[in-house]
Amino acid sequence: MLWRSWSIATRLFAANLVFVLLLATGMAVALVLDAGNRTHEQTRLRMESVAMALADSPLVLEAADSPDPSAVLQPYAESVMRDAKVDFVTFMDPDGIRWSHPNPDEIGRPYVGSIAQAQAGEVYSETTAGTLGPSVRVIAPIEDSSGTVHGMVAAGVTVSNVQELVAARMPAVLALAAALLGAGSLAAWLLGRYLKRVTLGWGPKELGQLFVYYESVLHSVREGLVLVDRAGRLVLYNDHAAKLLGLAEPQAGPATGRPAFTTVDSLDLPDSLGGLLRSGRTATDEVHLAGDRMLVVSQRPAIVPGKAVPSGTVVTLRDHTELTRLAGSLSSTETLVEALRSQTHEHANRLHAIISLIELDRPTEALEFAATDHAAAVAIASEQVGSLDEPYLSALLLGKQAQAAERGVALDISGSGTLPPGTLDARELVTLLGNLVDNAIDAAAGHSPAPTVWADLLVADGTLTITVADNGPGLPTTDLDVLGRIGTTGKESVAPGGRGYGIALIRRAAAALGGTVTGENDGGAVMTAVVPVTQTTAGQPGEGRDGS
Repeated sequence: MLWRSWSIATRLFAANLVFVLLLATGMAVALVLDAGNRTHEQTRLRMESVAMALADSPLVLEAADSPDPSAVLQPYAESVMRDAKVDFVTFMDPDGIRWSHPNPDEIGRPYVGSIAQAQAGEVYSETTAGTLGPSVRVIAPIEDSSGTVHGMVAAGVTVSNVQELVAARMPAVLALAAALLGAGSLAAWLLGRYLKRVTLGWGPKELGQLFVYYESVLHSVREGLVLVDRAGRLVLYNDHAAKLLGLAEPQAGPATGRPAFTTVDSLDLPDSLGGLLRSGRTATDEVHLAGDRMLVVSQRPAIVPGKAVPSGTVVTLRDHTELTRLAGSLSSTETLVEALRSQTHEHANRLHAIISLIELDRPTEALEFAATDHAAAVAIASEQVGSLDEPYLSALLLGKQAQAAERGVALDISGSGTLPPGTLDARELVTLLGNLVDNAIDAAAGHSPAPTVWADLLVADGTLTITVADNGPGLPTTDLDVLGRIGTTGKESVAPGGRGYGIALIRRAAAALGGTVTGENDGGAVMTAVVPVTQTTAGQPGEGRDGS
């Protein structure tokens, strides 16, 4: 249970410490064994050199052929042992009977060890127990120039002395093992600190659960979620973001290998949205048009705990296309209702005048008044917008003219060309033209001695060009990406619930019709929408998408 409660850093440190301990112990044993082997080999080679040098000495060969070899060779062996620092030098006859020995009592006795190889003229080494105990020894033949063996000589060092040489190397071996242990422990501690910092001290179980939760949230949330790093790469995105941005579906589970990140520059995004993702600036509920989709985008820096510099940005995307379409339909309906209300109010006044003339028994004047009013309405409808053959636009503009008059704004309407009914989606046309005129009336009202709005509709060369201008204060900026964000408006005050949706609705409606909208200032605001004219099965205001 204690092991399970440890963080990854603590587990790594403990595992690495055990590994380093085992490694240091194994290396120390290996070094000790290697030192022992090397010491034995070096001792054997030294003893071989001593024995061969003695065997090749003319003095030794001459003494071996003398009547009393011990008289010469015993003192000589003692001086060699003292000078060469060997434990014994033993001379013997070809049968192995000693001529010399460190213990004089052993002279004349048989040599303890293998002599057959030396008797055959070969140098032989071995580790065996003799009268002085276990020793590393080399025996060499004493030969004349013809190869005849006249005797043998053995030189050796006891094993205890060899072990002392090995023990002398132990401090260096232990120091190396301690250095390895210390360096490994320090590396494990530093790596543990790093892992503790990057994993926030969480254990693998918690991280595993977090990953499962993260996967569940990432793939089930109904908003687009994108993580962009400081290099402009899409490190992470969910299914809904892939749908909104036209990306490949993200793979569930941990990625294998290094992923090929998609960059913001490689995406086919509108300039405003691409610029926002590249900039990394903080944004809240900004509206961006992506094709015919209306996306509400929020962006926040991704701050790693303990660091002041963000590692990237977290972007959320909400598709408000349907909501905006409903808002556009509502706006179209409100526009038509307001126009009808204005016309109703105006016609009510005229009807009261006609009824009053009849009550005053002046039917001729009443008929003349009614005929004149009807002729004026017909003239407006036929001369200004009747040629477009689109009843909804005609009704909308006539209603807007009455609505503008109520607010003291002159609405000058003109139109030319032919736009047969059903050529374009009437709902989107009403949304587009209605919001353009509403914005212009709002801008012109009360801002000039003679507030005026000009609305011109031109059908030519396969396009419908709608130009709406006013003599108001003009646009605060001609960048419609800025004006189109929710909460941004060119008006001094916004009606409750409005929040500056007008430009957003205009741009969405134009995009839905396959057109574009531009704005400029020329003695006031001038908004121009250009829409291609193609035959379509367009619905009428108030109808559903399926025509119901």
